[in-house]
Amino acid sequence: MKVLYTAVATATGGRQGHAQSEDGSFSAKLARPVEIGGPGGGTNPEELFACGYAACFASTLDHLAKLRKIELGEVKVKAWVSLGVGPDGKYGLQARLQAALPDLPRDKAEELLSATHNTCPYSAAIRGNVEVEVSLAP
Repeated sequence: MKVLYTAVATATGGRQGHAQSEDGSFSAKLARPVEIGGPGGGTNPEELFACGYAACFASTLDHLAKLRKIELGEVKVKAWVSLGVGPDGKYGLQARLQAALPDLPRDKAEELLSATHNTCPYSAAIRGNVEVEVSLAP
């Protein structure tokens, strides 16, 4: 792979700590969510992953639309990333992405979503390891 960009970030203290990008453009207090016994009051790895996945998916969607000369209008992708425990007792993730493409006919939008899921670097990175559902917003 020819590397185009490398992000560098450091996390200290795990889920009850702090994360920051090396260039200083991002800094966040980390806190275990209330839903899993924490105090809340900060972000967590699942929220960070959801933000990154939604942004990457939206960017890939926009890129593929431009290549196909499709006018999308505003691209909006919402991501849910869930932490859970499998039957084997191991922790794992599930993801759900929902794209709002109101300016496209449904069949064209679904085809573009499928192509995007096959192309997005985040989707490729977790393929076969994380269950992902991709859908159009109602």
